[in-house]
Amino acid sequence: MAALNVKINDIEFKNPVMTASGTFGYGLEFADLVPLHELGGIIVKGTTLLPREGNDYPRMAEVSAGMLNCVGLQNKGVDYFCSTIYPKVKGIDTHMIVNVSGSSPEDYAECAARIDVLDKIPAIELNISCPNVKDGGMAFGVTCSGAASVVKAVRKRYHKTLIVKLSPNVTDIAEIARACEAEGADSVSLINTLMGMAIDTERRRPKLSINTGGLSGPAVKPVALRMVWQVARAVKIPVIGLGGISNAQDAIEFFMAGATAIEIGTANFIDPTVTIKVKEGINDWLDSHGCSSIHEIIGAINS
Repeated sequence: MAALNVKINDIEFKNPVMTASGTFGYGLEFADLVPLHELGGIIVKGTTLLPREGNDYPRMAEVSAGMLNCVGLQNKGVDYFCSTIYPKVKGIDTHMIVNVSGSSPEDYAECAARIDVLDKIPAIELNISCPNVKDGGMAFGVTCSGAASVVKAVRKRYHKTLIVKLSPNVTDIAEIARACEAEGADSVSLINTLMGMAIDTERRRPKLSINTGGLSGPAVKPVALRMVWQVARAVKIPVIGLGGISNAQDAIEFFMAGATAIEIGTANFIDPTVTIKVKEGINDWLDSHGCSSIHEIIGAINS
């Protein structure tokens, strides 16, 4: 058995396979299907300061090699998470990480501060692809200043490991990653979904209620891989790779591009046990290639 343990800031992960926010609920929903203790970590669904109803239906659509979604961060708010969900998940034997979203730096910071006091939540992942309501709806994550403003505000009030999830809908993702690192991010994860659209030609209407949505699944993997490679060479903090990972071979590519850990998202909807299969497949690949540790292939691309 190859050593699969990795470290993100001061957190030791038993293996580098995590679930992506929004695709695995709070983990509890998969408990009868997946041995949760075998996962490196679970990133729970997006959590906001106040409850959100999300967008109208339809808000998911299957497309070639992937899916579109415009769920809209439906959740019952951070206080509900702390009072009702946290007691149910704090005993799960893996790292539980909360994905945090907001509409202003102050919202992000307050939400993060309320999670900061939860002993069994060692990290948060900031979703900076959210629209900045004070700046005409432009996503925080598409400019260096916007990304930096959120990280700076959260860093003042959150004292544990801070992961920032980067938007791919930008011109220079490495520049934005560096801006997050400069303001105190301990790690970056990428990519979030790409903006896309699908049309029902019989009805002559978009398939999603708000016309466009986030594209995920195998279709985005080449873009995600390229961006992980760019960011891993631009920052000193660990990079977590995600985007279209469906099997161990996909994961190995992300490690070679420079990812320290990976997240699996859309593939969970196809096969709820995919995370365990990927973890085992990584180990098999390492064994068959004479590697004693996952660290032997992180950033090991020959270019």
